[in-house]
Amino acid sequence: MIKRPTQTDVAKRAGVSRATVSYVLNEQHGAAPVSAATRLRVMQAINDLGYEPDTRAQSLRSGHSKTIGLLVPDIHNPHYWQAIEGIEEEARAGGFDLLLTHSSFDRTREDYCLQALIQRTISGLIIIKAGGSLKPETVKKLLATGRPIGEFLSQTAGFDSVTGRGYRKVTRELMDHLLQLGHKNFAFINGVANPDLGTNRLKTYRTCLQEAGIPTSNAHVENCGTSTEEGYQATIKVLRLKPQTTAIIVINDLLAMGVVRAIYDLDLQVPKDISVASFDDIDSSNYFVPRLTTVRTDAKAEGKLLTRLLLDRLRDPSLEARTVELSARLIIRESTGKAAHS
Repeated sequence: MIKRPTQTDVAKRAGVSRATVSYVLNEQHGAAPVSAATRLRVMQAINDLGYEPDTRAQSLRSGHSKTIGLLVPDIHNPHYWQAIEGIEEEARAGGFDLLLTHSSFDRTREDYCLQALIQRTISGLIIIKAGGSLKPETVKKLLATGRPIGEFLSQTAGFDSVTGRGYRKVTRELMDHLLQLGHKNFAFINGVANPDLGTNRLKTYRTCLQEAGIPTSNAHVENCGTSTEEGYQATIKVLRLKPQTTAIIVINDLLAMGVVRAIYDLDLQVPKDISVASFDDIDSSNYFVPRLTTVRTDAKAEGKLLTRLLLDRLRDPSLEARTVELSARLIIRESTGKAAHS
């Protein structure tokens, strides 16, 4: 079995002390200045020997690692993968890896995952919750670790966060768009795992219709699960129950795929018979037939931003936790048109 080269081997080859090798590897110039010539000799010895730092041993010694824990609620929705992509890119640029786990929108599993993550030697943690607020005892445990915590689409005191408040304004823009097209019979497909998810969009939907004088009977809400198939079945149910519906708002683009398919399977057309609008603007939204009117939230950019906040606090633990409101804008495409029965 070939023995792995050690820092001692590197030191002997470079003709320096082991401490100097450690300073070079960890860039601890302030503790012991290393000349350019010495640094060059050490780096050449590292290359010659094929030395690689034992990150596991470093983690055990320091109590943390160059790893950021990440908890997401769902591994099937492309919106979350866009956020993960941004988080991973920014973390990697900062010299960190990701340790990813998911809660499957299960609050009990969420608590288990968070407990498992904080028991690891991670440097920080980013949370995309399954819904609602974290338990006070969970928040207390997370803050007690002393590690920076970032939270996506929510806000907890002491955590860096990117919030979803911008959804209310842009949902109002979406509703104004549909009302101006003459729609008076609406349905909202609310496919969420927990009732406290997406309330910013659902409440604004109801408020806008109330302000427009649309009776409650014409502002239907159909709750369902989170899969495309459940969005499909919910739409079949709505259109059989309320065939006069001319506009359907969907909680996210993943469900909208099932909604559009259901409309066509009932021998109706989008947007000739029914307009469909949604949220997230996942990559495939622009390739639907017809292209989907949706609310764009740049999940990748927001993931990058949240990771940047967390890395800033890793570099300077004295920084206060910060909150940034995510931007959102309405993208009008082919799936919305004038009301068929206006």
